[in-house]
Amino acid sequence: MNGGIDIVDFSIKLKELRLNAGLTQQQLADRIWVTKATISYYELSERDPSPEILIKIAKAFHVTTDYLLGLEDKQRYIDVSDLADDEIDLLQHTINILKKKTMTVQ
Repeated sequence: MNGGIDIVDFSIKLKELRLNAGLTQQQLADRIWVTKATISYYELSERDPSPEILIKIAKAFHVTTDYLLGLEDKQRYIDVSDLADDEIDLLQHTINILKKKTMTVQ
């Protein structure tokens, strides 16, 4: 445990996400503006990412920082950054309906 972060879990998740996305270390490094060596250090548990880099990694893979840090198991995250406000409202409304439906079924 390093600084409260289980860095082994982070390194495993990072490598798994990178490989599942079909990215090389260099390609990931280019996306988040770090060096290939930095990605290697993260994957080998030799270095901790800064909060800013952690956020960049989460955005690159469309996951939450909590998922990367092992604080949640779900890898679910919906990127709505390219949607208009009315489209986001529609999605939120649909989610609320589905949640109510799930609650009544249980």
